[in-house]
Amino acid sequence: MRLLPTLFCTAALGAAVLVSPVAHADQQLAASICDYVAANDRNRLRKVLSDYRLRLRNVYDGVVCNGESLIRHAFRSNAPDVGDFIARQLPGSQITDSGDIDWAIANGFADSPLVESLRSRAGATD
Repeated sequence: MRLLPTLFCTAALGAAVLVSPVAHADQQLAASICDYVAANDRNRLRKVLSDYRLRLRNVYDGVVCNGESLIRHAFRSNAPDVGDFIARQLPGSQITDSGDIDWAIANGFADSPLVESLRSRAGATD
């Protein structure tokens, strides 16, 4: 007799867990990060990472801005300060493997100071 209410409560609780606000918070955080990159606001980017106790190297692959990585978004947004900050937070091997340097040169950003930052970081060993 009590099996049906128990199953109903369990299903309702399971649905509440699956539809949690965490996904919305993650999307909002990613949008904030993208906005700070586009605004070339290194201090606010550092603050949001600090507030959420995140390391950029741990969330870098999960944050996509307009279909591009954070470095490429920095190039397109003319945000060399934030791009340099991002490059310094990532391991050199990740920068090398991403192909961002070749992408930047192929897309007309060869004269950007960010390319040199990426090259020096890619040459560093971690």
